[in-house]
Amino acid sequence: MSNHQIHVIGGGLAGSEAAWQLAQAGIKVRLSEMRGTGEMTPAHQTDGLAELVCSNSFRSDDADKNAVGLLHQEMRRLGSLIMDRAEPAKVPAGSALAVDRHVFSDGVTRALAEHPNVEIVRERIDTLPAQGMTIVATGPLTAAALASSIGEAAGMEHLAFFDAIAPVIHFDSIDMEECWMANRWDKIGPGGGEGKDYINCPMNKEQYQAFVQGLLDGEKTEFKEWEASTPYFEGCMPIEVMASRGPETLRHGPMKPMGLDNPKTGRWPYAVVQLRQDNASGTLWNMVGFQTKLKHGAQVELLRTIPGLEKAEFARLGGLHRNTFIQSPKLLDPTLRLKSAPHIRFAGQMTGCEGYVESAAIGLIAGRFAAAEILGQELAPPPADTALGALLGHVTGNVETADYQPMNVNFGLFPTLDDVKKKQRKEAYTARARASFGRWLGEVVEPA
Repeated sequence: MSNHQIHVIGGGLAGSEAAWQLAQAGIKVRLSEMRGTGEMTPAHQTDGLAELVCSNSFRSDDADKNAVGLLHQEMRRLGSLIMDRAEPAKVPAGSALAVDRHVFSDGVTRALAEHPNVEIVRERIDTLPAQGMTIVATGPLTAAALASSIGEAAGMEHLAFFDAIAPVIHFDSIDMEECWMANRWDKIGPGGGEGKDYINCPMNKEQYQAFVQGLLDGEKTEFKEWEASTPYFEGCMPIEVMASRGPETLRHGPMKPMGLDNPKTGRWPYAVVQLRQDNASGTLWNMVGFQTKLKHGAQVELLRTIPGLEKAEFARLGGLHRNTFIQSPKLLDPTLRLKSAPHIRFAGQMTGCEGYVESAAIGLIAGRFAAAEILGQELAPPPADTALGALLGHVTGNVETADYQPMNVNFGLFPTLDDVKKKQRKEAYTARARASFGRWLGEVVEPA
């Protein structure tokens, strides 16, 4: 194929899905993948497309009570290659969708290689194309030269770093009988007002000391070999590293209680954990300064010892890993085009979504947006109350966040349903999403 209409860079989940959607719409695609040239990323083992480098699970396939299961369902309705090739590769995993990673990758590779509209080229791309429609889907381990080129185009000096992520909690799982609202360290609110913008979880001395010991003793995620030389920022220091510097360090940092009168006692607590609103609707709250590399099981166990968080449900747990992503809400338009160079779209983890399925989903919608543009058609973004629309809203800034960080799809990203009881809320979210998605799908021009 000598004449392509669009260039897709990166043959992971997002790039493979984008290429498939374009090809199914009759668009000629050049799919560039570095693996197969003799070069390899530190994480990959093969040159197969859509190789799963960590877990073999796409998480829950329950579309009635789980946001990622709902996303699976929406992707299937849009003819997703990733969902289609997962089916013959399934392995037993209860309600989760898990696959034989080799069967899955072979299936994706074969489907694209056999498609008459796709040309797979084993080549390394070092710079962003100056012209010609392009989708960049190179993932969190983007090669250094291309990452530098992306940084120049995006106006960012650095892209590769240890991404320190604090846990995010669903508001309706916080015990507000135990906690109270106040400004950070009782400062005057924005504009001189008296707004109370933080949730405060108080600790006495014994609770604090036990918590610090739990941080020191908890099982930590080990750095991978290629991560060992990449330092994290001092401003994003993991809480367990701060705790190791002395037992009182956290009380003079993110757990500082000074100036915070507990209305139940009239006194300052010995220490405090503060949560800051993380989305515009107030359904998600971020644990301020709680970046951590504790393993997920250890995190849940320890964080639920914090007063008020005993029954906390987590939209995202903390993490620390090498990542490459752009500040998408500032840089991309609603159809994932780079505002400063609109011939370029971004997809996958590069946009700041987290997870296999989420990466593929953003690749899917990027491919469809690009196909519509090439064919001279209009494609409205999926509604915000669908799983795909909620995820896209997180990436493109339709839903404001206090601090943009990679995120899995979760119901906290959806518009709220305040008039529905908590026990029925998940089913209500999915019912509303299905109806909304169906209406949107009826307006979408289907691929040939």
